[in-house]
Amino acid sequence: MQVPLEISYKGIPKTDEIETLIRNLAASLEDVCDYLISCRVTVEKPHVHQDRGNPYRVRILVRIPPSHELVVKRESTKGDLHQDLSTVITDAFDAMTRQLREEVEIQHDNVKAHPEQEVQALVYRIFKDKGYGFLKTLDEREIYFHQNSVLHDDFDRLEVGTGVRFSEAQGEKGPQASTVAIVDKPGARAAKTRDEHIKPPLGWEQ
Repeated sequence: MQVPLEISYKGIPKTDEIETLIRNLAASLEDVCDYLISCRVTVEKPHVHQDRGNPYRVRILVRIPPSHELVVKRESTKGDLHQDLSTVITDAFDAMTRQLREEVEIQHDNVKAHPEQEVQALVYRIFKDKGYGFLKTLDEREIYFHQNSVLHDDFDRLEVGTGVRFSEAQGEKGPQASTVAIVDKPGARAAKTRDEHIKPPLGWEQ
């Protein structure tokens, strides 16, 4: 995940057991989509009338490239007020997993159906110790990418000059690659620049 997992509690104390459950389930989402931007989980126990019991409510918000937000809400209803919190959390993550899987399949199908929407580029600069780099497109634009955007865990295979295809999105600091896929073998290098130790552009230093 590009942004650390966020968990908030409202009207309910935080416990190690619930915290561990949420973190494990959130990690499993990355098995479905390995380029998640963020995941935010809210767990609450609203104040209700005595005859309604004390239902739990869980909300999960996931962001994936280019700018999609997936939301799931689950709560114990009148018929299952005694349903424990771990069950409500698990049900919510099961629903998010299904929703996320459907979205990933749609994105992959779109890429296959519309290859003209993918822009070819070369890896131009890469800072492996910091987990990001820059592509140079065929029209000479520089595009930032994060290691989490590289498909199939191929970030370590990238070298300057590696040919890739990518999907572009608008990030907080300008254009960035939401997904990057290798299309030729690492080792096919572009011409080296005179200065091999180029510093990242102002504002990208991390």
